[in-house]
Amino acid sequence: GRPREVTRRTRPNPPNPYRVGAGRLWYEWKLFDDLKPMCQVPMLAKGILTGEGAKKCLEHGVDGIIVSNHGGRSLDYGPSTLEVLEEVVDAVGDQIPVIIDSGFRRGTDVLKALALGADAVCLGRASRWGLGAFGEPGAQKVIEMINAELRQAMASVGAATLADINRTMVKTNFP
Repeated sequence: GRPREVTRRTRPNPPNPYRVGAGRLWYEWKLFDDLKPMCQVPMLAKGILTGEGAKKCLEHGVDGIIVSNHGGRSLDYGPSTLEVLEEVVDAVGDQIPVIIDSGFRRGTDVLKALALGADAVCLGRASRWGLGAFGEPGAQKVIEMINAELRQAMASVGAATLADINRTMVKTNFP
């Protein structure tokens, strides 16, 4: 027989209010407003690098902030997370937790972040190095090493407990 023309039936895609496009962020603050009522778990916003962004998180009901420059992969000229941490912490106070990531590889790095007000520090790359080299025991060993370094750094600055760590232990106002 003769080939016949096949008509393909397609449905137009419904409009997507969150679609990335020219002049649009990968997200809109409306996303948090829409998702919050549907979430049964705490909702965190990652990539917040300004006090203004932190205040927006409060306005839109975000349960916590992750101060992150995504490992420096997005913008190689952007600020480090430690440079902006105080501004973000000051913007939200004690209203929601502030977590930090991007570049933490030693116990002294963790001490700096805690001193500047972070509630927690993510250790992605360092633990992955251990995991890649020695599997789960390697990842556990890296975390133990960072914990030991943190304890040693705390002793060096006179902090017996995590609660003793404060901003006076880190100088941030360099000329």
